Formats: sequence, structure tokens, C-alpha cells
Amino acid sequence: MLKYIDWLWALLSGALLAVMITINSELAAFTTPFTASWVVHGVGAVVAFVLLRLNVVMARKAAGSAVGGKAPLWAYLGGAPGAFAVAFSSIAVNSELALAGGLSLLLVGQILFGLFSDQFGLFGTPKRSVNRHDLMAAALVIAGSALLILSKGS
Repeated sequence: MLKYIDWLWALLSGALLAVMITINSELAAFTTPFTASWVVHGVGAVVAFVLLRLNVVMARKAAGSAVGGKAPLWAYLGGAPGAFAVAFSSIAVNSELALAGGLSLLLVGQILFGLFSDQFGLFGTPKRSVNRHDLMAAALVIAGSALLILSKGS
């Protein structure tokens, strides 16, 4: 069962991402996508700080669960593409794509980049060769996304 806990985290992350985009898009509709992006990352920084403090407290209680090593400098820059992703998704969700269309294209972008990253082991991720099953799955997701968008909810 613990083997599949990562799957649960991934599903939960996807749902939380959809919630964040929905809420942030509403704010962007009343401000600008970049203002909304700034606000969402400011609130995210506060929540991340609280989570960090909780983690420190829990690590002290567990003693010995310290994470070792030094992260590469580029590992601290994840917020930069995140800010653009939030701003661009706010624009997309407030367009004729709506939430489902915007999220489906987000998924397509994530899958295509994920396959590219897996193939070359970018950013220290495990290297994994892309095979025909991966490409077929990506094609099905793209087709599903096109169907969802082109049907326009009818």
C-alpha cells in the first residue's frame, strides 16, 4: 500500500493545482494575471513558511531524519517558472478555454515536458527512455484535450 502513496500525492497535487488555478483566475479577473500571480505566491510563501516550521518541529522530535547534502543553485529557482505558470494559467482559464480546457492543455504541456525531461534526465530527475507506450499515452491525452476544447461543452 505504501508503494502507491506517491500516486496519491500526485493525484492530490493535481486537484490542489486545479483549485489554485480556479481561485487565482477569479482574482486575475478582478485585477491582472500578474497581480494575481504575485498574490498567490505571497500567500504560498506564508503557507510554505508555516509548513517549514512544522517540519522543523517534527524533525527535532524524530531526531535523525535530517536531510543531507547541498542543493544545486538552480534548485532554488523553481518559483520563477511557477510565477509564469500561474499568470499564464490565469489568462487561459479566463478565456474561452474555461477551466477544463485550460487544465487539459496544462496537462498536455506537463506530459510533453515530462517525457522530454525523463528522456534526458533534466534537473536531476531519474533518466527514463521514452517508449511507444509513452507516446501513445501522450497522443491520447492530446486527443482528449482537443475533444474537450473543440466540443466547447456541448
